[in-house]
Amino acid sequence: MGGNHQDAAVAELSTGGLRNRIYDIVEVRRNRYAIYAALTVGVMLLPAFANNYVMEVFSNAFFYVTLCLGLNIVVGYAGLLDLGYAAFFAVGAYTTGILTSHFHVNFWLTIPFAVGFSIVAGVIIGGPTLRLRSDYLAIVTLGFGEIVRIAARNLKITGGASGLIGIERPVLLGLELSRIQHYYFVFFVLAVVAILISHRLQHSRLGRAWQYVREDEDAAEAMGINRVAVKLYAYIIGAIFGGVAGCFFAAKMTAISPETFQFNQSVLILLGVVLGGMGKIPGVIVGGLVLVLFPEFFRQFEQFRLLVFAVVMLVIMLYRPQGIWPESRQ
Repeated sequence: MGGNHQDAAVAELSTGGLRNRIYDIVEVRRNRYAIYAALTVGVMLLPAFANNYVMEVFSNAFFYVTLCLGLNIVVGYAGLLDLGYAAFFAVGAYTTGILTSHFHVNFWLTIPFAVGFSIVAGVIIGGPTLRLRSDYLAIVTLGFGEIVRIAARNLKITGGASGLIGIERPVLLGLELSRIQHYYFVFFVLAVVAILISHRLQHSRLGRAWQYVREDEDAAEAMGINRVAVKLYAYIIGAIFGGVAGCFFAAKMTAISPETFQFNQSVLILLGVVLGGMGKIPGVIVGGLVLVLFPEFFRQFEQFRLLVFAVVMLVIMLYRPQGIWPESRQ
C-alpha cells in the first residue's frame, strides 16, 4: 500500500511539474508575441511622427537587416565565411535595373529573373568553393565579389562606370512607390519576410544539417549528411535574400553604380552578422540596426563620427566577442 501511495505521489508531482512547464512555455510565448506586437505597432505609427530623415534612416536599417539575415544563412547557419556577399546584392539590383531601364519590363516581373540569376550566382560561387575551408574560402568569395563589381564597371549593358539611370519605380495597386514613406514600409515588410523564412529554415531539417556541418563537417558526413549539397543550398538561399533586396534597392534609388557594391559593403554586412551574434536571428537584427543607427547617433561629431563608431565597435567586440545577442550552444 505504501508503495502505491508513493507511486501516486511521484506521478502527481511529475504531472504537476509538466503542467507548470507547459504554463511557463505558454507564458514566455505570450510575452514574446506581446513584444512583437508592440514593436510592429511602433513601426506602423512612426511615420506619423517622424520626418523624412528619420524615415530614410530606418528604411536603410530595415534594408541592412534583410541583407544581414541573408548572409547569416551562409555564415551563421552553415559556418561558411563569405567576403563577397555584395555580389548577390549587385546581381539583383542590376537585373532589375537592366530589365526596367533598357527593356521597360514591369518591376514585379523582374523579381523572378533576379531570383533566377541569384541562384545561378550562388551556384557559381558555391560550386568551386564547397571543398574549401577557412582562409581559402574567404579569398575565393572575395574574388567573386570583385569580379562581379569589375564586370559591372566594364560592361556596356550595365552602364559601365557611370552606372544605370532611369530605373522605373514599382506600381502597387495603382500607386507608384516613389516616396520615402513607401519604401519605409516596403523594406519593413521585406525584413519581416526574411525573419520568418530564416526562422523556418533554422528549425527545419536543412537548418539542423547546416548546424551539424558548421560544427564538424566530417562528423556530419559520417551521419549521412551530404555536406556539399547542404553548403550549396546555403549559398543559393543566401543569394536569393541578397538578390531580392537588391531589386528593391534599385527601385528606390532609380540609379545604381558599381561603386555601391565595393568590398567594404560586404565587410559591413558581415560586421552586422558577427556583431549581433552569428546564427541568432534577434542578434543579427540588432547587428543590422546598429550598423545604420549608431553612425547617425554620432553624426554630431561630424568628421570624427566614424572614428567614434569604430571605437564603440571595438569596445563591444572586446567585452562581447560572441556578439551582442549570441546563439546559445547546447
